[in-house]
Amino acid sequence: MSIFIIAEAGVNHNGSLKLAKKLIDLASDSGANAVKFQTFKAESLVSKKAQKADYQKESTKESESQYDMIKNLELDKKAHKELLAYCQEKKIIFLSSPFDHESIDLLESLGMEIFKIPSGEITNLPYLRHIGSLKKQLILSTGMANLKEVKEALTVLISAGTLRQNITVLHANTMYPTPLKDVNLNAMLTLQKELSIAVGLSDHTLGIEVDIAAAAMGATVIEKHFTIDKAMHGPDHKASLDPLDLKEMVRCIRNIEDALGSFNKKPTPSESNNINVVRKSIVASKHIKKGDKLSTKNITTKRPGNGISPMLWDNIVGTVATKDYQMDDLI
Repeated sequence: MSIFIIAEAGVNHNGSLKLAKKLIDLASDSGANAVKFQTFKAESLVSKKAQKADYQKESTKESESQYDMIKNLELDKKAHKELLAYCQEKKIIFLSSPFDHESIDLLESLGMEIFKIPSGEITNLPYLRHIGSLKKQLILSTGMANLKEVKEALTVLISAGTLRQNITVLHANTMYPTPLKDVNLNAMLTLQKELSIAVGLSDHTLGIEVDIAAAAMGATVIEKHFTIDKAMHGPDHKASLDPLDLKEMVRCIRNIEDALGSFNKKPTPSESNNINVVRKSIVASKHIKKGDKLSTKNITTKRPGNGISPMLWDNIVGTVATKDYQMDDLI
């Protein structure tokens, strides 16, 4: 099954519908399967006294509260409908992560078939019950969570009505950008083993190396933030891929998919013709007369490989030549 690549636009539209559509253009052009935004009501998501994360403070106005920052990044229902229609036009799947009950209902009303649960909601029991009751395809990010919390969230989602086989669990780290020493990509395999579930990666590192590694390790979903310009004002631009890097990431992941192949160890069609060229056969190392005994003194192994395999050496040594051989003749 092909890896499902999500180009995470998030809030990198800065509240502009025009910029959001440009991000859809870039995501579609990159070859990603889906472009994902974020759906929230500032009043439901954050209190007016809440502080911003350290990484958010670095790329936003110091005087701006988290509430004000979030409020400026809201997309209303009309904007969602317009972006959904534009994604259909561009032949890319529209996704969005809901951050509150009203947003879950909004996305449900738009006919969303895949719901992405952000890391911050993994311990939000009422939220999980609500989204689990929709019985949709779910992608669950697990940033900041331990294995016990992931198991508890899955139990809630499944109890609410979602089938286990319809859930993909993403390993994630919510630091923007994530230091490589904190990625702990092997934890993705732990999730797969312990939960018997499809896994993937929501990545916030700089560059694309970790995403390529995740593809090689068996990720079924890979999500990565991207932007038009990393120097833009806003909380997530700095830790996002630029358009060229996004396209390169998709290209590399698709190449890795091709390279992984099957689990069968056998010659591939492209190398089959090399067998006779680079393998060896048993040949005469000197002139041999009919009736001579074949021994280490008159036979050896040389290319090409279209004669008797050297693996049958012990069967040939000690036998009698049935005809004359010149040097290098295949036995």
